[in-house]
Amino acid sequence: MNPVARAVPTVEERFGKDAVSRFRKMGWWKDGSLASLLDRWAGEVPTRRAVSDGVLELDYQTLRSRAYGLGQRLLALGVKRGDRVAMQLPNWTEAIVIYHAVSRIGCVLVPMMMIYRHAEVVQMLTNSGASAAFATGKFRSFDHAAMFREIAGKCPELKTLLMVREQTEGEEVDFEQASAAVTLSDAESLAAFGPYADPDAPHMIIYTSGTESTSKGCVHTWNTFDFSLQGLASEIFDVRPDDTMFVPSPVGHSTGLTHGVAVPQSRGAGVHLQEIWEPHEALRRIEAYRCTASASATPFVRMAIDAARESSHDLSSMRTWLCSGAPVPVSLAEEFSRLFPNAQMLQLYGCSEIMMMTCCRRGDPVEMRAATAGRIVLDGVEGKLVMEDGQVAGPGVEGEILYRGPGAMLGYWNDPQRTASAVDAEGWYHTGDLGVFDENGYLRVS
Repeated sequence: MNPVARAVPTVEERFGKDAVSRFRKMGWWKDGSLASLLDRWAGEVPTRRAVSDGVLELDYQTLRSRAYGLGQRLLALGVKRGDRVAMQLPNWTEAIVIYHAVSRIGCVLVPMMMIYRHAEVVQMLTNSGASAAFATGKFRSFDHAAMFREIAGKCPELKTLLMVREQTEGEEVDFEQASAAVTLSDAESLAAFGPYADPDAPHMIIYTSGTESTSKGCVHTWNTFDFSLQGLASEIFDVRPDDTMFVPSPVGHSTGLTHGVAVPQSRGAGVHLQEIWEPHEALRRIEAYRCTASASATPFVRMAIDAARESSHDLSSMRTWLCSGAPVPVSLAEEFSRLFPNAQMLQLYGCSEIMMMTCCRRGDPVEMRAATAGRIVLDGVEGKLVMEDGQVAGPGVEGEILYRGPGAMLGYWNDPQRTASAVDAEGWYHTGDLGVFDENGYLRVS
């Protein structure tokens, strides 16, 4: 039996044949791929800036050639379609090269945040069965290379370690050499990649710890992932080709990688990464790169507002800052709009298991944008609140937040027990969070 099939339900097992058929018929699942998008933008807008981080900048043509060079090297190292490939890197351009390379050869990306240390990294590598991992050296006084070298023996399936912006030792592979650009007219070399990845196969495993002792690997296919990307790009950010997304959130987790990177690149727009959050530097980057949108936890926005009070940066390029985590006073939302004169702060409710359930929109009143996580805005998404007795909570009554729709994960990787606890027989994902819907469908998270 295919090990991937054992580790997580198939789409038909998870959603049912009728729902899968309906998702495709309605256009909620488009059956594309990340690689086909990269091929498109590299062909249509080859010299448009795709990603930058203040140190390394790549246009779409160069991003593709380096990603495909890295993909070829991974195959030569024995990495196979369906393998899991881990990545623990700061917000660097190299992380985006890796994402595209891994996706093109049909592997499953396992991003990990930089704050994770020995115990968490071992658990994620062991649970995912990653055969290769990308790491770096010292970052913020912690030696990640030393950690990976120490734990490699505890993860028997980890065969290949690739180092980014760090000297290699022994059989480790240097990222710069491995990602040397390839000549994309070489049809024979490209044929080794095979077809684009199956859009119903695992695309990414995002680990989330929550309040439990061991982290859970949320498995998304390209289709479940792309459903949220397209909705965010069109309904929330209104992504335009010449936009640049400012990304202070870690690419090792869902907000940074989904909202920050995949959303703009799904539309051929640009990405600017900030490796370490510092609000004054953030404002300087927004001005310098004419950033148009961002997504982060709410405290980032609070600090950006405080920094903007003291600065004279031109922030007029910004249109949207999406945040989550805590309501804010109406006065703060109004001050944000004064300091970022063309922008609005919008709130969202979601998590790694579902990406997005509700969100505010630009036309919403400021008191709703400040105090609520918005309404369900995407066709196909269902949400309800359930009380302790199992009854559906009406407007103004608190209940647990449940989600059902095309953006839900398949399940937790190699963890059927916790998958069964989180997803009921009718396909509803139980978030464990409490909330209240008002009479107009706006969600307030308790």
